[in-house]
Amino acid sequence: MGLACGLGLICSADPRASTARELLLYGRALPNDAAASELARGWIAERLARGFAFVLPGGSERSVDAAALGIELDLQRWERLLVDARHAEGDWQRATSVELAVPLTLDLARATVLLVGLKDELDRVPSDARLDLDQGGIVPERVGQLLDVDRSLLALREALELGRERASLAFETLAPRRIAAQLRDVDHSALLGAFETPYDAAARAEDRTFNLRLAASRLDGYVLLPGEEFSFNAVVGPREEANGYRVAKVIARGELVDGIGGGTCQISGTLHAAALFAGLEIRERHPHTRPSSYIKLGFDAAVAYPSFDLRLGNPYDFPIVLRERVEAGRVRAEVRGARRPQAVTLIRRIDAAQPFTETTSVDPALPAGTRVLAQRGIPGFDLHRYRIRRSGSHAVRESFVDHYPPTPQLVRIGSGKRGNETGRPPQDPPPEYFADELLVLSQPAELEAPPTEQRTPGRFATAGWAKSIGSPVWEVKR
Repeated sequence: MGLACGLGLICSADPRASTARELLLYGRALPNDAAASELARGWIAERLARGFAFVLPGGSERSVDAAALGIELDLQRWERLLVDARHAEGDWQRATSVELAVPLTLDLARATVLLVGLKDELDRVPSDARLDLDQGGIVPERVGQLLDVDRSLLALREALELGRERASLAFETLAPRRIAAQLRDVDHSALLGAFETPYDAAARAEDRTFNLRLAASRLDGYVLLPGEEFSFNAVVGPREEANGYRVAKVIARGELVDGIGGGTCQISGTLHAAALFAGLEIRERHPHTRPSSYIKLGFDAAVAYPSFDLRLGNPYDFPIVLRERVEAGRVRAEVRGARRPQAVTLIRRIDAAQPFTETTSVDPALPAGTRVLAQRGIPGFDLHRYRIRRSGSHAVRESFVDHYPPTPQLVRIGSGKRGNETGRPPQDPPPEYFADELLVLSQPAELEAPPTEQRTPGRFATAGWAKSIGSPVWEVKR
């Protein structure tokens, strides 16, 4: 048995084991004197300053700050390790050099916070393969991934226990529903249904237009096989800054406010109208809390990730292809397939309307006594929608009921000093809202022409009708 007989020296009855054992840290030799521990701590601090590495799928790495993970040297274990390495028996005693593992501690709370932040960045929804209708090819599928925080923490702890400076993050794999091999020979030569809505192409609406194009690009070329379901939220994905969306106007509780992804409801609404003409199954659809300026009552489709969705089903024995384009002030949605098997008639009838109320708020940015119309009120509507699908002598009639709550009129009343021009109202307020009492749109099976339209203006399209049902009147004082 060897005996400790001097600093860093091992004495042994076997003369072959009488040389000093060399201690290595990061491949560098430590001196056999009292300064070894302090020198080693300096080397460890330098190494920790370079950061820790997370290995991502595919082999790429993400460097993170060791301090942000709460990684520190365990001083008590380190000092004990030095002593044990110099005076240990058995295999270590016979070794001429020993590479020291660095004992590190991990702050689980701080590491969890950092990994949760990475999860927001690294999580990726799967992307189905779709047709490239412009180039005539196929856009391949993309596998999704979800960062598993608990398993990644375990891998991090194991790496630190083994003295490693990198750990592989753990992910749950999300497979796409559609792969490129399923889309070969899909026939989309026939137009089943189409619809167009206008958008503001001016520079002032640049961010909203950007959102329109981004959302449309996510679903353009999407294929539904017979019996399959399309989910707008699943295909388009979360409307977040991380997914590229910008801030634009959205409807929230009946008011137009700034929100991430403003404009995507126009993409869903235009597609919903095209799907009605195409004879698709409308499995989920929600009206807005106020009428939309770009589309008629009853044809819009409000979406909000992940709670409000537009879900469509393919009832045909052939695949259908969705197409949506945003160009030159028009959003155009199409549903295409091998043939158009039926004629479709859509009927929308407004049954009743409810008056809106007026709400005032004090605004110190306006001169005292000044009244500004911040939002024109819109009456609420109850309506029925009917869809009649005809194939030869066979006809299927469907009915839907919609309710749009009244949109309150918002008035700002000034309380500031006279001469304060901040927030002055426009010269003319927005016009009164009008709607046709009866609207009939028809599209025959054999033609790809736009649907014919029959309108009956009725009681909701006459000037002053909102006042006649008890809504407050806004008058501009000249």
